[in-house]
Amino acid sequence: MKTHVILPIYDSLAEAENTILKRRSLRDVDVPPRIVDSLRDLFGEPVSPAEAVSRIIQSVRDGGDAALFDWNARIDGAHLDALAVPEAAITAALDAIPPDVLDALRLAAERIRAFHEKQPVTSWIDAQIEGSLGQLVRPVDSVGVYVAGGTAPLPSSLLMSVIPAQVAGVPEIVLCTPPGRGDEGVPPVILAAAAVCGVSKLFRVGGAQAIAAMAYGTESVPRVAKIVGPGNLFVTLAKQQVYGDVGIDGLPGPTETMVIADASADPGLAAADLLAQAEHDVLAAAILVTPSRELAEAVAAEIARRAADLSRADIIAQSIPNRSGAVIVDDLAQAFDVANTYAAEHLCLLVDDPWQWIGRVRNAGGIFLGESSFEVLGDYVAGPSHVMPTGGTARFASPLNVLDFVKITSVIGLETSAAAELSRSAVVLARAEALTAHAAAAEARIQRGES
Repeated sequence: MKTHVILPIYDSLAEAENTILKRRSLRDVDVPPRIVDSLRDLFGEPVSPAEAVSRIIQSVRDGGDAALFDWNARIDGAHLDALAVPEAAITAALDAIPPDVLDALRLAAERIRAFHEKQPVTSWIDAQIEGSLGQLVRPVDSVGVYVAGGTAPLPSSLLMSVIPAQVAGVPEIVLCTPPGRGDEGVPPVILAAAAVCGVSKLFRVGGAQAIAAMAYGTESVPRVAKIVGPGNLFVTLAKQQVYGDVGIDGLPGPTETMVIADASADPGLAAADLLAQAEHDVLAAAILVTPSRELAEAVAAEIARRAADLSRADIIAQSIPNRSGAVIVDDLAQAFDVANTYAAEHLCLLVDDPWQWIGRVRNAGGIFLGESSFEVLGDYVAGPSHVMPTGGTARFASPLNVLDFVKITSVIGLETSAAAELSRSAVVLARAEALTAHAAAAEARIQRGES
């Protein structure tokens, strides 16, 4: 029996702001009953996801590889004799996937690399008569990339995370991905994506245990300086808990798209874009904002017509009614006010002359201009990384880019006379802060400059 999917339409902006537009904190996430039950079975007692993650992290810190083998068996039913995927198996995967898939991976890799190579990331030194000031930009020593495996293999996320790190010059890149259920193993398309990127350190371990392994190191998995890549709730909580001991890219939540459309938009294309987002996850958000109720109704009709025939119709049947909808606004100006408050991961402009509106966008992970620049192209082959800020974090965060893989060191090289002159103000500020040792160090430079 086919499920009839209905896109909710909100004529009241206030109602939408209290439902589908309302942001939820990671700390307030509703845990599905199936996860509650699985955690009880796994630990033998009721535990919260955060407590479960804490226990897993500690077990990996204490037990190293042995803990990883244990979690692989208990969570994924994978009984392995080694965590690392042999380099030969990674290379062999290039011949194990269909040629058209391999061609698409290579095209995507080329475009992602070309895009990020255009990003200006340079050191600078400003030499003046008083000395030199500047910044040294250096890549981090090592990066761990988490490649989700969950309900579907995501080789695109591997490319989108690894290639900006390579462009930045990171010398060591480590991949972790779930081992696969039972004897399934890592999907060949993931191995092939690693081969296309030229990455040979790939480990069969997923979830919070993978984050712990990369954060603290085990006998097999190297410790890294920074961890990037989206994952499920447990991966996100693990990144939150290890942050400070290791760098992270952010705390990505469920994926989201907001489509701003006017009466000129093609309802079929708008529906297709919303459905593409909704099939990611039952918690995915696909939101249409439009001043045209007629368009909203046409889009809703298209969604109802198309959804049941899609391969992930069961997921769409949950994400559309619960996390998605159409919001009717007075005009496009109000639509952009809504978009800036919501700060969507993906903001798609299906409006007449979208370029005239780009200046109105303040908060968005990515802006997709017009019906030909649709979000699915951004997922795969447009060029920018599809690892983008979710959950409203586009208010302060950016898509994954080369700057995520470098660190900046300040350079201060002042001449003696300049140091003496500047020290007079430093003494005043140090005494205002009651830091007499600071003041004394500056006074010594004044005396040196006068001698």
